[in-house]
Amino acid sequence: MKAVIPAAGMGLRFLPLTKEQPKEMIPVLEKPTIQYVVEEAIEAGIDDIIIITGRNKRAIEDHFDKSFEIESMLEKVGRYEMLEEIRRLSNMVDIHYIRQKTPLGLGDAILQARKHIG
Repeated sequence: MKAVIPAAGMGLRFLPLTKEQPKEMIPVLEKPTIQYVVEEAIEAGIDDIIIITGRNKRAIEDHFDKSFEIESMLEKVGRYEMLEEIRRLSNMVDIHYIRQKTPLGLGDAILQARKHIG
């Protein structure tokens, strides 16, 4: 099953916090907000996620991607529990990204995924 997560908005209501950081990456307790959304989707049986992004949203992709440098450092210093959490994060589910080139609202963001949801 697939899910579309719109994450392309500019986060104007959270300025100045979101000037350099996507609103989806604002932490709640120990995790970025979007990680809770992805984990909830997985618990609901979703195995393929499409995240619609926009300008300055690279941090979202980096968050769910493998990080060989961090994994290597954690292994080197013996932080195995943290290492497993980092590896779990990058292997949770298939995540694809589509960039909304022009911010035209939520409906347009969802429409960007039409070719990928079948």
